[in-house]
Amino acid sequence: MPKLTIDTKDALNRSRRIKFGILLFLSAVLSGYVQGKGSGASPVLRLEKGDAANVLLITIDTLRYDRLSLYSNKYVKTPNIDRLAKESFVFDRAFAHNPVTLPSHTNILTGTTPLYHGISDNTGFRLEERFITIAELLKKKGYETGAFIGAFPLDSRFGLNRGFDVYDDNYGTHGSFELFFVERTAEKVIKPARQWVSERKGKWFTWIHLFDPHQPYLPPPPFDTEYKDDPYSGECAYVDKQLGNFFSFLRDKKLLKKTIVIITGDHGEGLGEKGESTHSYFAYNSTIHIPLIIYVPGGGSKRIETNVSHVDIFPTICDLLGVGIPGHIQGESLLPVVGGKKKQKGKIYFESLTPYLNRGWAPLRGFIAGKIKFIDLPIREVYDLEKDIKETKNLVGTSDIRKMSRELENLKNSLSGKYKARRSEKIDPEVRKRLRSLGYISEKNVVKKSIYTRKDDLKTLLPLQNKMLDAMAKYQEGKAEMALKDLSGVIKESPAFILVYNRMAEIYKETGRVPEGINILRMGLKENPGNLNIMSKLGIFLAEENQPREAIDVLKACTAQNDFNPENFNFLGVAYYKSGNFDLALHNYRKALGLDHNYAAVFNNIGSLYLTAFLKNKEPNAYNLAIENFNKAIDLDPNIFSAYNGRGAAYLYGNKVKKAIADWQKAIEIKPDYTDPYFSIGIAYLRTGNKARALDIFRFLKEKYYSGLSPGDRQRLDRLIAEVMY
Repeated sequence: MPKLTIDTKDALNRSRRIKFGILLFLSAVLSGYVQGKGSGASPVLRLEKGDAANVLLITIDTLRYDRLSLYSNKYVKTPNIDRLAKESFVFDRAFAHNPVTLPSHTNILTGTTPLYHGISDNTGFRLEERFITIAELLKKKGYETGAFIGAFPLDSRFGLNRGFDVYDDNYGTHGSFELFFVERTAEKVIKPARQWVSERKGKWFTWIHLFDPHQPYLPPPPFDTEYKDDPYSGECAYVDKQLGNFFSFLRDKKLLKKTIVIITGDHGEGLGEKGESTHSYFAYNSTIHIPLIIYVPGGGSKRIETNVSHVDIFPTICDLLGVGIPGHIQGESLLPVVGGKKKQKGKIYFESLTPYLNRGWAPLRGFIAGKIKFIDLPIREVYDLEKDIKETKNLVGTSDIRKMSRELENLKNSLSGKYKARRSEKIDPEVRKRLRSLGYISEKNVVKKSIYTRKDDLKTLLPLQNKMLDAMAKYQEGKAEMALKDLSGVIKESPAFILVYNRMAEIYKETGRVPEGINILRMGLKENPGNLNIMSKLGIFLAEENQPREAIDVLKACTAQNDFNPENFNFLGVAYYKSGNFDLALHNYRKALGLDHNYAAVFNNIGSLYLTAFLKNKEPNAYNLAIENFNKAIDLDPNIFSAYNGRGAAYLYGNKVKKAIADWQKAIEIKPDYTDPYFSIGIAYLRTGNKARALDIFRFLKEKYYSGLSPGDRQRLDRLIAEVMY
């Protein structure tokens, strides 16, 4: 399908390059009906003549409503955001449609709900090209566009990079079995954003995504001690400090006078409320009631209590700039609300489908209308948000549930898109046959329940959810066996709890029991035939553990059904590489890079491929290509220890022994328990005749890491020690 565009001539005409007069007019409209608190009428927008407004969108991940002190001074001080808020429109009743990162940001950037764009979770989804983003729209209007991303859930592979001249998601390499998302601190996100903004000559749209408040909560000094009993709030305070530095830069450069600034959270955090410790499970206000601040230069300030939502941000930006609002946008401009022309908006749809998609539990959907919040689960809930914002008293017994259910169904129908994403079924018949014989895919599609009962309700299943979280906490405390036992009990009770199979496999891998990890993933696939999440993890495991034939079958099936996951193509390349088919390995590595151009691990793998080709064929060009790709991997991710190890090997074969040893030492510095470089350094010293130094390295390796080595590496180490000594 073609991209959606503005539908009417009037909208097209309005979206021409905006002159100062239009901005001044909009500002005058605002100043005519907005009163600043205690400050009289608001002044007009102060822009240099002929300039157009820049737009700065700041999304703070996992930011609760009450963790900005302008909303509540109970937990944390955020003076820098508060200062900007005093000159801004502050929304007291703003809501997210999802308690999950990728869907929430998709809602913001497209101005549509998940019912329209189809993205309801962080995994297994990618924004299709037919959905226009605010970046694409503003780019067409002459804006330079830049995005600066804090963590993996918003990686370019998921499709939100469209329309951005720069999409800086260089946060590091995300491993396939990471416990937490790979992230970079607010300081490291803001630094390139500041540089990019400072180099702009014309009008610009900048999106800054800060991930720090997301688990794990590890605020840097001095916030780690100041908030030692509440590290989550410490992360929020740290973000405020970094934004304060950025706002000072904008003020110093006179940019704040001509920049619209929007600050919001993508969702909140449970922190134990209603039994939820983090997010992505329930949709109570602890996770969907979010901050929203809109600063319009010279536009005045006001606190607004009308219900608003994420999808309203897109059309509000359009309205402020005088750009035509695309006809399909599901949000509404907030300017009439700000001006008091509209006291109440329509229903706000919300959902939490992660438990449904990854556990097979009941889907959670609902709406907010006026003071009423309706949560549609087998055990339904109704709350009066005017009297009970903490949702302590369920009014279901005195509410017209049939009417609310009909209203929700009508709302869903009105928001649904016309075109649904389709899953590809282009799997090679022979591959399908082999996978079916293993029980990995079934003859018939696995269909989720059509009717859910009280036993499927998320409240009923909360103890099982918390049992999984408690088990992972035990693992992090070093109690692997206890964690495995508890997780095994979870999947006995809920065989469709996909995440648990992956977590168990990860623990087995980290404790050196890879075959058991593969077995638990196979069991998960037999319980959930065709599940792409488990199938992908199994394929990756098999590729890493030198079972390339089965890995190729599994990963080919994954890439046939999901052609936008670069990780599957990368590990399919690894499997082909280990099977000796370098051409197909390189083909799949390049496919992975086509989906994610800054995927450091793929450049590392290509470097290894060319190094192997050089050793086999002694082609000088292959050697140069190996060095080039190792360099690219390190440039993208300075902590990718395997690339230092590979480049060290290349340097050794190029007779650059000092450079080789320096790279191996760097690999060890990054990952002290990475044993390959110890072998390489010891062998390098042997080659140069320094037997004493080699023996020191080998003895240290035996003393420190011998028990964790594979049987083959133990024999190898013993032989090397014997060779040096005798």
